Amino acid sequence: MAANCERTFIAIKPDGVQRGLVGEIIKRFEQKGFRLVAMKLVHASEDLLQNSHYIDLKDRPFYPGLVKYMNSGPVVAMVWEGLNVVKTGRVMLGETNPADSKPGTIRCDFLQFKVGRNIIHTASDSVESAQKRRSLWFKPAELVDYKSCAHDWIYE
Repeated sequence: MAANCERTFIAIKPDGVQRGLVGEIIKRFEQKGFRLVAMKLVHASEDLLQNSHYIDLKDRPFYPGLVKYMNSGPVVAMVWEGLNVVKTGRVMLGETNPADSKPGTIRCDFLQFKVGRNIIHTASDSVESAQKRRSLWFKPAELVDYKSCAHDWIYE
């Protein structure tokens, strides 16, 4: 990985998978110039969701419903790489509440204004938290390191 690049964890939630939005979401990240370095379709276990991924939300009133929802169907877990991908990825997704998201963001463009079904996840608000989330979903050997042929056209 180049010194100026970051990696972030992004997951398309069960409603995004069921609604057929996987390709469109991947397209947006690719068009932005980010590089996909890992991806898998998984049915997240309750153990992963309760005891690792959402452990910091366990005392919130919406926690049981969130775990049930995330365990209700397949999730597309991905790792994206690029310059400022953590911050830019969060901007591309939009606000947690789709009604507060700006036009052009994933949540504004594809949602029906429901917080509980916001199609995409990133808890990565820093490079460190992105690494923590990645390690819950991917083993180091599952991250593919390669140079995109478009790299020199995207980065100076």
